[in-house]
Amino acid sequence: MKSIHSLGLGALAAAVLTACSGGGDVATGPAIDLTTGRGTLVANPPVTLASMPTAADVSATFSASATGRNLLAIAGTPKCGINFHYMEYNTVGGKGEATNATGGIMVPKGTDAACTGARPVLLYSHGTTVEKGYNIASPANSEAALLAAMYAAQGFIVVTSNYAGYDASRLPYHPYLNAEQQSNDMVDALRAARKAFPNIGASDSGKLFLSGYSQGGHVAMATHRAMQTTYSSEFKVTAAGPMSGPYSLVKTFQTVYAGGVNAGATVFTPMILTSWQMAYGNMYTSTSDVYETPYASGIETLLPGALTFNQLFTTGKLPTKLFASGALVTGDPSLDALFAAGVGTPNLLKQSYRQAVLSNPQHPAWVAAAKNDLLGWTPTRPIAMCFGAQDPTVYGTNTADAAASFASKGASSLITVMNLEDAATVGPTLAGGFAAAKAAAAADPTLGATPAERVVGAYHGSLVPPFCNVAVRTFFQGVLASGL
Repeated sequence: MKSIHSLGLGALAAAVLTACSGGGDVATGPAIDLTTGRGTLVANPPVTLASMPTAADVSATFSASATGRNLLAIAGTPKCGINFHYMEYNTVGGKGEATNATGGIMVPKGTDAACTGARPVLLYSHGTTVEKGYNIASPANSEAALLAAMYAAQGFIVVTSNYAGYDASRLPYHPYLNAEQQSNDMVDALRAARKAFPNIGASDSGKLFLSGYSQGGHVAMATHRAMQTTYSSEFKVTAAGPMSGPYSLVKTFQTVYAGGVNAGATVFTPMILTSWQMAYGNMYTSTSDVYETPYASGIETLLPGALTFNQLFTTGKLPTKLFASGALVTGDPSLDALFAAGVGTPNLLKQSYRQAVLSNPQHPAWVAAAKNDLLGWTPTRPIAMCFGAQDPTVYGTNTADAAASFASKGASSLITVMNLEDAATVGPTLAGGFAAAKAAAAADPTLGATPAERVVGAYHGSLVPPFCNVAVRTFFQGVLASGL
């Protein structure tokens, strides 16, 4: 569920043209709305952070770095320029409490037919990040750069959220993998963005696409479900493309607590437990019930915070081991090694808490996992789910379980499963490119001690995202062309 943290596109900020006016009229400034209703856009028009007026500007910006050139090689030649806008809006927290969040709007610009007139809207949900200052509205953000190249430069209006608890949000925690809150957050981001559209040159065609990666895959699917049910009179989803998301949370919990520890588990576990504790109040009585002594104090405010993913470990704030003992034996050497890497000392979770969860099918952790699981509903619009079958962070069983659940509800004709390891599902070109990227990672000594370790470390956070986004974008373009 890790974010796309290693694409290396921070240099993008140096090449963009920063807007001077802040996006509003210089004399009067934006209209300010201080009401607290959900979906309120605080400043309209929202501030303009940067502008690349033409497709040539976008190409030049990305071509200035090796990573940018590599991304363009996957994403394709830009057709449009892009304006980047930053917005603040009102939403709710995990307990339904009023709060605020921030996000971004990318608007295609230019004379190409793909960039003019009414454009499709992509509502995109980002992956896990541990840094509270995360801002996906900024073109210096790696995931924002990916979205700019993949979607905005190809004619999609892109709407994103930083989520409640990040950036300038007042919420003192993040409702991580809280399906109800996170779908409400994305709904409110889109409501706010729509208020801004007339003032920032964005014309909505009425075609709404949902996507997101990792945590964002879960958020995108939860948002699709919410828009189809709770908000059906307000939103009409054209198609969705969640990627590598933890949709099957109950099974994921079963695997991890049995000893099948996924990569990054000591970060994800406290984010999940804190989120659900804040929402439901019954994950534990005290953090000392759950966490070993060196980590219990302050862990509820550690994530998100000021430290990077790596700094959490190098400063000793978190260990790399989740449990002290009891690795799950699978017979698969690659999984055995992965699972074993998450077991040992020093470890994060107390064995007593782990046993309390495993021995009680009615433990609040299972109840919360089931509440936020995304199986069992029936989509009525096309969904493409992209993933990599060897993902060590979000296991591929999540996608398989979701597809099987939808098929059991009679929706199999609407479901497309795209596995980057399988050319039959994504085509030989995309599968070949992904295989080449894996080989390059395996050969890069800066990524780890062994080829296997290098691929495991890069797989979820940097190898899969660009290729899955190409697959999903192609799927969306096909839906548009079909008129569905």
